[in-house]
Amino acid sequence: MRSTGYRRTVAALSVCCLALAVSACGSGDDTASGKTRITVNCMPPRSAEVDRRFFEQDVVSFEKKHPDIDVVAHDAFPCQDPKTFDAKLAGGQMEDVFYTYFTDARHVVDINQAADLTPYVKELKSYGTLQRQLRDIYTVDGKIYGIPRTGYSMGLIYNKKLFAKAGLDPEQPPATWAELRADAKRIAALGDGTVGYADYSAQNQGGWHFTAELYSQGGDVVSTDGKKATVDTPEGHAVLQNLHDMRWTDDSMGSKQLLVINDVQQMMGSGKLGMYLSAPDNIPILVKEKGGNYKDLALAPMPGGKGTLIGGDGYMINKKASPDQIRAALKWLDHMFLTPGAGFLGDYARARKADAPVGLPEPRLFTGAADARDQQVKKANANVPVENYQAFLDGNQSLEMKIEPPNAQQIYSVLDGAVSAVLTKKDADIDQLLGDASGKIDGILARG
Repeated sequence: MRSTGYRRTVAALSVCCLALAVSACGSGDDTASGKTRITVNCMPPRSAEVDRRFFEQDVVSFEKKHPDIDVVAHDAFPCQDPKTFDAKLAGGQMEDVFYTYFTDARHVVDINQAADLTPYVKELKSYGTLQRQLRDIYTVDGKIYGIPRTGYSMGLIYNKKLFAKAGLDPEQPPATWAELRADAKRIAALGDGTVGYADYSAQNQGGWHFTAELYSQGGDVVSTDGKKATVDTPEGHAVLQNLHDMRWTDDSMGSKQLLVINDVQQMMGSGKLGMYLSAPDNIPILVKEKGGNYKDLALAPMPGGKGTLIGGDGYMINKKASPDQIRAALKWLDHMFLTPGAGFLGDYARARKADAPVGLPEPRLFTGAADARDQQVKKANANVPVENYQAFLDGNQSLEMKIEPPNAQQIYSVLDGAVSAVLTKKDADIDQLLGDASGKIDGILARG
């Protein structure tokens, strides 16, 4: 599932190939000029003015450094439209270097549309510095088919001002679901329309958060072999029971339900919400679009202490790409996204000058010396209160990081029904909801 913001939630693909450019997205080597040409997608649209300018600057600097490579970028919003993604692949219209969510990796390999990068990754300078759990997402049956670009993990955003007003310690966010429930009740008791805790329950987003909450309690959505649902369990029951009790017993979730991300962000930005689950990239949206204040917004690890959902994106390379195009693509990825403290996502000094937020705890791609370098440059250019995110950084070290389940969107649609039921029906039968959901998920998994 996408988190938020342009760099993970970027919206409708422009026509793949422009009339004055190349006739097909996989353009091949430009033998006439002696250059290797690669087409790439996920260029920020013109409406994202700052990101667009940064991207264009980085392409120019790359081509200056590599005069034998010609980069033809296609803008996209979002970077990947699930409705057209498979059709572009099957129709031969996908770019040479194309954006994918983590959950796409195995599917693209299964339909034989990705180049095997295994013989070439030694030429990607940064590959060994990337976090193994992110690299592994694009490794299928021992072969490497993609390169991660960003990663996020879910945590708990909370309003420090409301915590203090409710007599809670803003430096001690809840570490368990029982503590979260108690804190939410005290915040809701402030009255004047204040909600202690909010959750999504529509547009597949309720299923997404159910999954994150299940991971936090040590559960899983599907079995390790990917063949059976594992939601009708004590952990799954605990997730729904907790939501039901906060909604109906404590009245700490407010009366308005069937919320989606924009609703909850609006509540938090207006200062009327105590807590909700999110990745760090929600924070600048809460400030710049919803009226929030950086100093009031803090981030804690997922309550429960056993696990958290991770997501993100990366690039794969078209199976039709030539060896020279693959090598050129890897050089481009290194330059644009995978050099600590530099490039489109890591040039923190440039971002600060443009008043973009610097200092959020994620994405955090690297390990060892590369991570230390990236964090050093980020800290030197921070313009947000980094101390508000320290609990998240510290707590995440002990959590199991779990990717979204296979067939995620179909499964989330099923789980939406269970989450929305307990939040809108006081007499909802949790056992029946989970049993029904389990059967439907089994059917989805059986169909592949």
